[in-house]
Amino acid sequence: MGDLLLVRHGETEWSLSGQHTSWTDLPLTQRGEEQAKSLAPLLAGHTFTRTLTSPLGRAIRTADLAGLSGAVPDPELHEWDYGGYEGITTAEIHRTRPDWCLWTDGVAPGPPGHPGESPDEVGARADRVLARIVPALAEGDVVLVAHAHFLRVLTARRLGLSAAEGRLFQLATGTVSRLSTEHGRPVIAEWNAAGTSAGPH
Repeated sequence: MGDLLLVRHGETEWSLSGQHTSWTDLPLTQRGEEQAKSLAPLLAGHTFTRTLTSPLGRAIRTADLAGLSGAVPDPELHEWDYGGYEGITTAEIHRTRPDWCLWTDGVAPGPPGHPGESPDEVGARADRVLARIVPALAEGDVVLVAHAHFLRVLTARRLGLSAAEGRLFQLATGTVSRLSTEHGRPVIAEWNAAGTSAGPH
């Protein structure tokens, strides 16, 4: 069984400010581009049987700069649909909903086409991705390039936890994490590995 490598895209203006970013397709900042390039040495030692990326530009650009050739966009790797909380920070949401937690409460409905997703809906999407890559993992390593909250949910589901337990896995921009197996069971083998030339935050 191969390893599952998870790459979070590089920094954007909204990831830096803490604004929820789902379908708003912001480009990488200069630091984000440097982060993505710095991942290439961390990924160079792997031969991937599948390379999938979110369809959003910030993930595709990260995959390209990290040297992941032949990445195939997969619409189910897009970020959690934040609905009415798109572009809004948690601090701003807490002004009217002081006890709000994304992981348990989900989001408010958004504009047409963006009703928002519940934790379980994101979990179901992650489950579908995992089911599709199992045959590829049987042949070797797989890499997914996507977004923080989605990859945190996918990690929880891969480990047999509920989608809401993704809250336990903080995930930084421009990093590689690795899920492996031990005695046939999924485990975290490496988390938030960053390249050496990403520059100061």
